[in-house]
Formats: sequence, structure tokens, C-alpha cells
Amino acid sequence: MPAGAPRRHPVRPPRRIAGGAVGRGSNVPQLVRPPPPWPYPKSATVCREGGSTAITFTITHPFHPKRGARFVLTTRRQNWGEDRVMYYDAQRRLRSVLTSWTDVAELDLFAQASAGRSWFRSDDLQRLCVLLEGLEEGARHVK
Repeated sequence: MPAGAPRRHPVRPPRRIAGGAVGRGSNVPQLVRPPPPWPYPKSATVCREGGSTAITFTITHPFHPKRGARFVLTTRRQNWGEDRVMYYDAQRRLRSVLTSWTDVAELDLFAQASAGRSWFRSDDLQRLCVLLEGLEEGARHVK
């Protein structure tokens, strides 16, 4: 540590406890060092004060059996190589669902740019045209 740098924990001299025997029948006082004071009065990982505001999410996948249900978000993490949100169900069991199946997921760039004005992407429509042309040519060879 450089000279003049502040120390995180002040060094306290060890306390002497009377009657603390080192060996059997010894009257030598035992030296006990108190634990260092906790440097932070609050948790550094708490994201909201008092836990009064819960973050909720809705399952939006059209074929999920719990579509439209709202849950309290417990955490969001990468599990099994996928971005997932965790929540507790009615039986108080920890469950997870893909983030892309909820309203927690951010919209992709196309959805943000189209702002709901377009149902289809242009590259998807071009692939559909190629597929339909291939089907038409296949139907001509069948006759």
C-alpha cells in the first residue's frame, strides 16, 4: 500500500481476555482480535429501496398455456444457453420461461422501426416469393 493511502479497516489492538487459558492449567491470557467492522451499512446488490416496487411481466407467446398471466419477476439470467426470466408460481415453485416469450424482451430493430405499421419483413416476403415460384415450377412438371 502506498504511503499516505487511507486504510479500509482500522487496525485495533487485540483484547486480552482474563482467564483464557492457552494450555491446560495455564494462566496466560488469550489474545482475541475482534472482527473488522462491516464497511457497508447497506447491501451493495439491492436494486430497489425497501422492496416496495415489484417488477412484473406478462407471458405473451400466443401458444403458451399461461398467455396473458402476470408474474413478479424474480431474476433474469442465462440458463441452458438461453435468456430466461424466473418467477414463482402459485405453488411457490421457482419457474422459468424464455424472455422472448414475455413482454420483458426488447423488440428487435425491425419491430422498433416499423412501430406496428408492417406485419411482415421484406426479406421474409422475398423468401416467400421464391418459395411460391418453386412450387409453381414443380406443379408445371407434374402435369
